[in-house]
Amino acid sequence: MSYKKFVPCIYLYKGDAVKGFSDNTIIDTNPVALAKFYSDNNADEIIVYDMSDQDAEHEEALDIIKAICNKAEVPVIGAGNVKRMEDIKKLLYAGCKKAALNYSKPGNIEITEEVSKKFGKDKIVACVTEADTITDNRELLADYVSEIILVREKGLKEAISVSEFPMIASVPEVSLDKILELLSYDNICGISGYAINQNAKELLAIKALCQNNGIAVNTFEPAIRWEEFKLNSDGHVTVVVQDYKTDEVLMVAYMNEEAYNMTLKTGKMTYYSRSRQELWVKGETSGHFQYVKSLTADCDKDTILAKVSQIGAACHTGSHSCFFNEIMTKEYEETNPLKVFEQVFDVIKDRKVHPKEGSYTNYLFDKGIDKILKKLGEEATEIVIAAKNPNANEVKYEISDFLYHMMVLMAEKNVTWEEITTELAQR
Repeated sequence: MSYKKFVPCIYLYKGDAVKGFSDNTIIDTNPVALAKFYSDNNADEIIVYDMSDQDAEHEEALDIIKAICNKAEVPVIGAGNVKRMEDIKKLLYAGCKKAALNYSKPGNIEITEEVSKKFGKDKIVACVTEADTITDNRELLADYVSEIILVREKGLKEAISVSEFPMIASVPEVSLDKILELLSYDNICGISGYAINQNAKELLAIKALCQNNGIAVNTFEPAIRWEEFKLNSDGHVTVVVQDYKTDEVLMVAYMNEEAYNMTLKTGKMTYYSRSRQELWVKGETSGHFQYVKSLTADCDKDTILAKVSQIGAACHTGSHSCFFNEIMTKEYEETNPLKVFEQVFDVIKDRKVHPKEGSYTNYLFDKGIDKILKKLGEEATEIVIAAKNPNANEVKYEISDFLYHMMVLMAEKNVTWEEITTELAQR
């Protein structure tokens, strides 16, 4: 189901978030924290405009955009400072879900087909200031762009009248009636700009108002009503909480109907405290919020499995998980692929910080990047040779050797498995 989006934007200038394109008044010296604030308050996406002038500033801006993408729980659109396909690649490699072409620059229009074919139409948006730009490039936009961002309010009505493309409208401070009016147009898929930035704390209420006016917005709509759950003797449902990235079980808590509805409404895990006999939003005191990724009921509908994005520690003791008191364990080999990779990678990283005499890993680090790359190339060749052998075991051994040397390279270049898996998931 398609829905209307609320998209705060960050104007990034010399490392700070400023008020707008023509106003460099600093509104936040920590753009990453600002992005997290927008994300935590039910924004659907975030647009980051890189307004840097010099190449060095641009590289610093890309680092900030990467940090924003890592912290924000919503998709990020990267915009600004695009001159060639390489700049689009840098934005996408920084973690942006989409990258924007500035259609005020003829050079950006010229590379539209090239970047769209390279990275996919769904990754490319166009920033437009005039309705005529849409009319003049209608065929190009239809074939190679997934969305249009109307950067200025001037010409907005004309753009709505001439465009059949989905558009995000950037608007200044406007009334709620004006927002509802804009969202009523079929070709307006979202609202951005100062109006959303200033009302970021109220997005939940604004979305509720939209729903009341028949406008579809992004909220948590349950497939199972509370009445369908099989409650315990206290009228509660048990909730098992799991880290959505690692599948680690974090904690067990309980919900009553009010906690269930609040969780769905806010997107933050809310429970019922049996000891205090009151609702509690996880993280409200500590800052260690849990943001909902999914809620799933078991076969009997008496237990909920909640997959969450955990901020900080889940346990009041400061432990990431509440489950750390070992009762017994039987020796076994870990076979979860990501856990195995992480365990081996942790050893490699530890060797870099705490060298061990006679360690082959330390030998590679001591010899430097050229030696690591030489070994990586040799192991890649060994895989090719082994693949010609009908026995698959040899391929298995050579791939294992390659992956080890690849992790040495990752440690040398400070690349994590999480960054690799995130990049693969986005493709």
